[in-house]
Amino acid sequence: MPISLATKQAVSNEEWSLRQELAACYRLFVKFGWTDLIFTHLSARVPGQPNQYLINPFGLLFQEITASNLIKVDFEGNVISGDYPYNDAGHAIHSAVLKARPDVNVALHSHTRAGTFQILMPPSSLMCGLLPLSQQANEIINLVCYHHYDLATDNDDECKRLGEDMADKWAMIMHNHGLLAAGRNMAEAFYLLYTLESACKIQVDVMASGAEHIIPSDEVIAGVEKYGLVGKAKTADSYLDRNWQALIRMLDREDPSYQN
Repeated sequence: MPISLATKQAVSNEEWSLRQELAACYRLFVKFGWTDLIFTHLSARVPGQPNQYLINPFGLLFQEITASNLIKVDFEGNVISGDYPYNDAGHAIHSAVLKARPDVNVALHSHTRAGTFQILMPPSSLMCGLLPLSQQANEIINLVCYHHYDLATDNDDECKRLGEDMADKWAMIMHNHGLLAAGRNMAEAFYLLYTLESACKIQVDVMASGAEHIIPSDEVIAGVEKYGLVGKAKTADSYLDRNWQALIRMLDREDPSYQN
């Protein structure tokens, strides 16, 4: 029996649908250039099993990820189903976020160039964090938290700090490490990571230019933030879902093998 059919028959319809969405997200990371060989990781909480999550098999490139070869892991680190191990740092990071935030069902982590580069503000040499230099940044700037670098693998204290730093925010800039975005569903988490990555790229370019940059007024920033789509009630859902379905249509035209 092909693995895709065996897996599909062994899980609920809700889990299979989520598996396809998560596999699609891995393929979108490839499309947008957010991969790091076999490293980094994306997760989704298993429907009906709040202490279990789906994650990539450690050893596969993101373009090899499909709905059926995702592995299922519990918060204690036991592999419930799947033929591969998980990345230890991936388990540490994703279990920490999902434990700390029961309202979150998806967590996406990247090691992109713009997301990893931490900018210093001379002459004080203080980290400036995300600046309101773009519409993208202004939309999410108050949804972002920060986390000092430490090794996440097999480090309970680091995982505890990560969960505490996340608090009630929806995205994290992990100093010297990368980005992390969380969401109630795949559409929300992906949109947030895309927006944060775009904001970081713009900020890196602006500050590397050495030119004086323009900061909008507090009133303008607040006005843009008001129309932000992430972390809010159902008013945002239709916009985020439309965006996600457009991305799915793109994948289906180019390579629908993620569905297997």
